[in-house]
Amino acid sequence: MKALNRLFDLAAWLAAGFLIGTLAMVLLGIAGRLWPALALPGSDAYAGYCMAAAAFLALAPTLRRGEHIRVMLVLQRLPVPARRAVELAVHAVGLALAGGLAWFSLRLVWQSHAFHDISTGLDATPLWIPQLGMAVGTLLLVLALAVQFVEHLRGQPAPAAPGDEPARIE
Repeated sequence: MKALNRLFDLAAWLAAGFLIGTLAMVLLGIAGRLWPALALPGSDAYAGYCMAAAAFLALAPTLRRGEHIRVMLVLQRLPVPARRAVELAVHAVGLALAGGLAWFSLRLVWQSHAFHDISTGLDATPLWIPQLGMAVGTLLLVLALAVQFVEHLRGQPAPAAPGDEPARIE
């Protein structure tokens, strides 16, 4: 488990790095408009690539930390055995959906590499490179969902966000 947690932490750090990359590309795009000598062809595309990589790489660590949005209105009213069954079913469906997304993401990367697909902008970036962020992120999400599914099978509770309590409005 320690190795998996380190892997998920690495993904979180990479996601943070790609967010910084997004900021850098946006700032370079702005600077390029003000001072044409600093213009970087495709900086807007690179910002999008960085944003996509950040979003997908952050999925697994966010899930493992219990930070994904969960709708508890129904679950909290169910008896414990029914709640456990619903949690297992939801994790199984999530695992199947994430598995499909990972499969097609990996297939997209492979096809882009095999067909030498490049971006349509001036930068002519091979598209398999920015698509790797999505593929790796979805694979890590599948791994995180599988770990959580096994934890639920063993009766271990889902991780909760630290200090997170449902909002009470009176």
